Amino acid sequence: QVQLVESGGGLVQTGGSLRLSCAASGIILRINPMGWYRQAPGKQRELVATITSGGRITYADSVSGRFTISRDNAKNTMYLQMNSLKPEDTAVYYCNVQGRYEVYWGQGTQVTVSS
Repeated sequence: QVQLVESGGGLVQTGGSLRLSCAASGIILRINPMGWYRQAPGKQRELVATITSGGRITYADSVSGRFTISRDNAKNTMYLQMNSLKPEDTAVYYCNVQGRYEVYWGQGTQVTVSS
């Protein structure tokens, strides 16, 4: 059974930083495409950053230069380092892994950036 458990969300002031973690079990992250998505109240879920099994990384324009996606293969964990946070980054953040036959999602972690 695949489980993705996010952590690291919280309340931070504008300009602050947070690091989100996504710990995986039942699936090997390094051989599957994965990423972070977010959903703000009243809005659709949107892509934040992705990383392929080969290490190719993409970012949404809105976070490029401020956020960094990475993974630790030994810990089977993916991270999202978020710097220079803005109020518009407030959302529930979800990790996502594309398995061979199914897409898996974590339960989400709330990030709130106060102005």
